[in-house]
Amino acid sequence: MLRKVFILIFLSLSIGSHLEAQEVKSGTYDYMLSTLLDHSVPEVSVSEVKDQETILLDARESNEFWVSKIARARWVGYDDFSIDRVKDIPKDQKIIVYCSVGYRSEKIAEKLLKAGYSNVSNLYGGIFEWVNQGKDILDSLERKTFNVHAYNRAWGVWLNKGNKIYR
Repeated sequence: MLRKVFILIFLSLSIGSHLEAQEVKSGTYDYMLSTLLDHSVPEVSVSEVKDQETILLDARESNEFWVSKIARARWVGYDDFSIDRVKDIPKDQKIIVYCSVGYRSEKIAEKLLKAGYSNVSNLYGGIFEWVNQGKDILDSLERKTFNVHAYNRAWGVWLNKGNKIYR
């Protein structure tokens, strides 16, 4: 028991400032993200997504996107991502890329930066954190939904709100 308390205190101290800056509400989720991500591109928190002029790009697979998405999001995919999907977007346009938790979107954001896009960020915590913070999502018919593709059961543990869909 004492060991568990020590580990929790250590985690709290080691991730406290990161947790505060990115506004991910779960310390364990933030710890997982801090080790999973390379932090190679600028990151934004859910509360920083406000500007209606910002382009939101969804880096999940199409079957995930069709279950639900953030309003105004545009699907670009991950496994078969092509820079051709964004060639109509000006290189200086503000772009935020998201996926389930932020890993795939970080990799797509890296590709965008390499292609000359200069104002690209990764949504820290992805659509899971978006939903966990009570933000609305839409289905394929642009209606509010509570369904979220949870990728798989292992990743689904990080989704605390909404209906987890695995198909």
